[in-house]
Amino acid sequence: MKKTIIFAATLFLMYTAKAQSTHFGIKGGLNASSLNYSPSVSDMQTKIGFNAGFLAHIHTASELWAIEPEVYYSSEGAKSKSNSDNKVELGYINVPVLLQYMFGNGFRIEAGPQVGFLMNAKAKQGSTSTDIKSDLKSAVFSIPVGLGYLTSSGLGFDARYNFGISNINKDNTTKVHSNVFQFDIFYQFSGPKVVR
Repeated sequence: MKKTIIFAATLFLMYTAKAQSTHFGIKGGLNASSLNYSPSVSDMQTKIGFNAGFLAHIHTASELWAIEPEVYYSSEGAKSKSNSDNKVELGYINVPVLLQYMFGNGFRIEAGPQVGFLMNAKAKQGSTSTDIKSDLKSAVFSIPVGLGYLTSSGLGFDARYNFGISNINKDNTTKVHSNVFQFDIFYQFSGPKVVR
């Protein structure tokens, strides 16, 4: 199911790109992720991870607006305040579709829906690792909101916050939401390098 959705999204991007001014690119950077529990678990704090993947920056008929679908891997989770060797490690394939407004000076703001597909999930206590993937939902939704900057060379910088709106836990007695701050560097390969 996950592979089918990702394949369909890739075909959609390729089809859309034929009819639009599209700039393909790669991205990667750091995550600062947290898990918000309800009822609250006071021992958990932010965990540093990474993300890496691909993007397609698609200009609309207006020079001020663009759509940017992405596919990227995201390392998320949280760690214990009292013992940093105890942590929850989650891996997602995220597929956001961002609507971007460009100011014409390289800066852009962005927001949109994102679906994440769970690839791996482990709870670690010291040297002991337990697979918890079966305890979590296979697909979750979030809303990324951010600010980006593109240079005339095609190199860019992006900072966004992903608001987790889905309970990632199958057991509804404890609700868990994954929230992630991301800082990325990206590069747009194709098309003229314009600051839009």
